[in-house]
Amino acid sequence: MNPMTIEILVLAGIALFLVLRLRNVLGTREGFEKPETNVSTTKRSPDLQVIDGGPDADIIDHVDPDSSMAEKLATIKRIDPGFSVAEFLGGARSAYEMILMSFERGNIEETRAYLSDDVAGTFDMVIKERQSRGINIEAEFAGIRETKLNEVGFDTSTNVADLTVLFLGELISVVKNVDGDIVEGDGKQVKRQKDVWTFSKDMSSDDPNWRLVATDE
Repeated sequence: MNPMTIEILVLAGIALFLVLRLRNVLGTREGFEKPETNVSTTKRSPDLQVIDGGPDADIIDHVDPDSSMAEKLATIKRIDPGFSVAEFLGGARSAYEMILMSFERGNIEETRAYLSDDVAGTFDMVIKERQSRGINIEAEFAGIRETKLNEVGFDTSTNVADLTVLFLGELISVVKNVDGDIVEGDGKQVKRQKDVWTFSKDMSSDDPNWRLVATDE
């Protein structure tokens, strides 16, 4: 055997040794490793499967998906596709602070457009009674701890929706008599106040405003 043949055999042996070492370190394409495929033609995005025909998160984030409230909210959305439960509750929070503080301070003129005639009449009566007794209320809004959708009503014959919301608010309030003396409350203490308000709107109307039609505790 000539020297050239011996050199070729030695190189071949080295090459075989390196191949075996690489197989041991990197493994092979057999077993659990899946072959490459064209993802764009063989795999559908799971996000589309959830969106297509899936539940409306805007509804089920706020009410039980199997409840009558969820069904009525879905009906409201069919009448007014622009309606959003989350946006409604955000607006209700703002309205609660604005209306509550205008009532506490005895001046509802800025919020009268958001009140039904019955609620506005009741507020006017209470404010006039306070004034006749020389009572003055000083109040400061501290925040809202909870906002929860309590009830959903919808009249299919009129397209009027009535949404009842529970508010757990916090405020600092004192009641002063005609002499300016505090007769109720503490100017340094935050008190919690629970209110249950019902807002109403014709969902087929161009008027974007909801109006407060009932109050309870």
